[in-house]
Amino acid sequence: MVLAEDLFLLRDGLVNLLRAHGFEIVAAVESGPELLKALLDERPEVAVVDVRLPPTFTDEGLQAALTARRAIPGLPILVLSQHVEQLYARELLADGTGGVGYLLKDRVFNSEQFIDAVRRVASGGTAMDPDVIAKLLASNARNEPLGKLTPREREVLELMAEGRSNAAIAQRLFLSESAVGKHTANIFTKLDLAASDDDNRRVLAVLAYLNGTR
Repeated sequence: MVLAEDLFLLRDGLVNLLRAHGFEIVAAVESGPELLKALLDERPEVAVVDVRLPPTFTDEGLQAALTARRAIPGLPILVLSQHVEQLYARELLADGTGGVGYLLKDRVFNSEQFIDAVRRVASGGTAMDPDVIAKLLASNARNEPLGKLTPREREVLELMAEGRSNAAIAQRLFLSESAVGKHTANIFTKLDLAASDDDNRRVLAVLAYLNGTR
């Protein structure tokens, strides 16, 4: 793993937390240029990246991640931020390869939630904060065939974007797992996602939904 965070105490705390859960930290950096070099040199299995890094504290972290992901397609990136940078978040999702996450720092409430998100992104899945999803979806409401989704299907897909399993979605929406399975099948059909590995189709459905490109 490569970790980028400019605040020493937070960076050190994340390093200790991740190591305690079995991650090997090959680089823990504090600036955009250092991050880009580490990503290109180390080609990690996953990177956890703060958006705003030195030298300008604007979007160096996300820009470095995007540059590295263009050079290394599918490089798993989990963004940690205090804000939703909609333009860059959408660009991060644009290649449709999965392995992306965007969490808001003040909404990560425990270590289990964070570690689960890291593992999900590392395995090629998605881990999106609900607030990020809401902002990215605002401009996609009329997009076709997204507009074909029923309100319940949109709820299911939003929870899929958070990385929830069918069982977790069923519990959250007070549905049976079989009902959730039917909704996901309908989603795949309406988004024109051909039969393939189910986990892969879940990622493609989420990315299509968030991008509004299908």
